[in-house]
Amino acid sequence: MGNARVRSIHVHPVKAFRSLPLREVVVERWGPAGDRRWTLIDDGGKVVTQRRHPRLALAAAEPLPGGGVVLSAPGRDPVTVPVPAPGATVPADVFGDKVEVVPAEDPAVHEWCSDFLDTPVRLVHLDDPAVRRPVDPAYALPGETVTFADGYPLLLTTTASLDRLNSLVAQGAHAHEGPLPMSRFRPNVVIGGTEAWAEDGWTRVTIGEMTFRVPKPSGRCVVTTTDQDTSRRGREPLHTLGRHRSVGGRLLFGVNLVPLSPGTLRVGDPLEVVA
Repeated sequence: MGNARVRSIHVHPVKAFRSLPLREVVVERWGPAGDRRWTLIDDGGKVVTQRRHPRLALAAAEPLPGGGVVLSAPGRDPVTVPVPAPGATVPADVFGDKVEVVPAEDPAVHEWCSDFLDTPVRLVHLDDPAVRRPVDPAYALPGETVTFADGYPLLLTTTASLDRLNSLVAQGAHAHEGPLPMSRFRPNVVIGGTEAWAEDGWTRVTIGEMTFRVPKPSGRCVVTTTDQDTSRRGREPLHTLGRHRSVGGRLLFGVNLVPLSPGTLRVGDPLEVVA
C-alpha cells in the first residue's frame, strides 16, 4: 500500500449541492471545515436532498470567510448568505436525527431556494457541530459528532474500486451508462494506488498527519444514479452494486471515516493502513 495517496479532496458547503474540489482542507472532529454546515429543510422540517430532488445537483455554493456561502444555479442570479446570528433554533429531521438548526435570516434566501426547486424549503445552518448531532451510537465513540453529512464526518472512496465497478457495469445490462465518474459517490477523500475493494478491510488508517477510525462501509442510495452534471437519473451503479456488492441489504461503495483528532488533509498525502 506504499503508493496509496490522496488523489482529490471535496467538500459540500450546502448538503446536496454540487461538490467543491480543494487542494487541502482543515479537518475538524466533525468533518472537513465548511462541509455540509448548511442544508435545506421542507415545511415539515425534514432535510431535503437529491434523493427526492435530483435538480439540487445543478446548484452550487461558494464558501465565504466566516462560514457564509454564495448560492448559484443555472438561470438565476447568485445570492449571498451570511451565517445567521446566534438566536432561536428550529428543529430539523436529518434522517431520523432531531437536530436544532438556525434558519438563514433573509427571507429572500428561502424564496431563492424554493423557486429553484419549485417547492417550499428553508436554508438552515448548523451553528454548533460539537454538540448538535452525535454519530450513530451503534458505531460511535463517546463525544463523536457530525454535521449534515449522511451519518459520518468523512466519506472515502478509491479509484481502484471505481475502476473495478466500472468494469462490472460494462459487462451488465446497462453498460451504456458507464463508465461512471467518482462524482456520483460524493466523497470527501479519493485515494489512488490501492487494490480494488481494499478499503473493505480497513479499521484504522493514517492519511498524512491524521489518523482516522473506519467504522463501517458506506451503504449507497439512489443519489448515486444521478448524473451530477445534468441531474438526470439512470439505473447504475445501484444495479451493478446490487449484483456484486450487496451485504446485509446494503449496497456498498466506499467507507466512512471518523477523525481521531483535528488536522489538515492535502492532495498527495500518503495513506497507511494501521489496522
